[in-house]
Amino acid sequence: MTHLTRRSLLGAAAMVPGLARAQQPAWPEKPVRIIVPFPPGQAADIFTRLYADELSRRWPQRVVVENRGGGAGAPALEAGARAAADGYTLTAGTSGTLGVNPSVLPRIPYDAERDFAFVSNVVVLPLLIVAHPSLGMRTAAEVVATAKAAPGAIDVATAGPATSQHMSAELFVHRTGIRVNMVHYRGSGPAMADLLSGNVKLMFDSVASALPHIQAGKVIPIAVTTPDRAPQLPEVPTIAETVAPGYGAYGWTGLCAPAGTPAEIVQKVNADLGAVLRQPAMQARFIELGGTAAPGTPEEFGSFVRREIAQWREVARIANVRLEG
Repeated sequence: MTHLTRRSLLGAAAMVPGLARAQQPAWPEKPVRIIVPFPPGQAADIFTRLYADELSRRWPQRVVVENRGGGAGAPALEAGARAAADGYTLTAGTSGTLGVNPSVLPRIPYDAERDFAFVSNVVVLPLLIVAHPSLGMRTAAEVVATAKAAPGAIDVATAGPATSQHMSAELFVHRTGIRVNMVHYRGSGPAMADLLSGNVKLMFDSVASALPHIQAGKVIPIAVTTPDRAPQLPEVPTIAETVAPGYGAYGWTGLCAPAGTPAEIVQKVNADLGAVLRQPAMQARFIELGGTAAPGTPEEFGSFVRREIAQWREVARIANVRLEG
């Protein structure tokens, strides 16, 4: 009788793809790290921690969030891009770090289109125009008409140069053919403080940040920037449906892996992340925090990022927006 040695059995197993895969250890075998390019407490951090906790319950290993703020998020994205392509280091890519930075940072240390394997978008954060009640304007059409009658006379507050709020304002100005005076602050908080006091009368802000002040009647919502109305403010029209058809801008946070990460790992993370983001309780929590869950395929997210880069490249060119770095 022919005797099959252990070595020949292993050789035979290697020739059967399914059997060979079955012998491979399941991923993840160790904790998974997600780099967030902002300090704790900002939107990207809050939403990332929500789904990271859920993935930790689904996976045999913990998901750890690591905050790396500063430098417009560029150092964090560079670290994510240079990490080993094994799925154990993921990066929370955002509208700023992936969509805007390629056009406004002169020495950007990563290639937003080539250095990452796109996993999925996670959350879309609507922005909006808000006004101090004393401004006397209630619609985007009134803002446009006033700005055209007095070019450069209206001050518009933003959370800082090249932020999603600023870029959305520049896109609004370009699409409506008006001229305003952009007033940049070091974050949304200081800008909103000046709006509430009446020092500045108009502002581009996130729904998440402005919503409490709208609900308190302290600021007037004019129009939202997303193509569809925000679920948190269903009565507020969009810029697209009022003064600029086709206009669309928002903040967002997605998930990326280093380029070259095995497709099966990308697909697993995408599938598990999508399952988490489609949970009704998670979707309700996102809306409560001012965002909308936005799961999709890796291909859809990659296409989305490329469209964002193209749009903001054009806006940065027209408005001559540049950051030092």
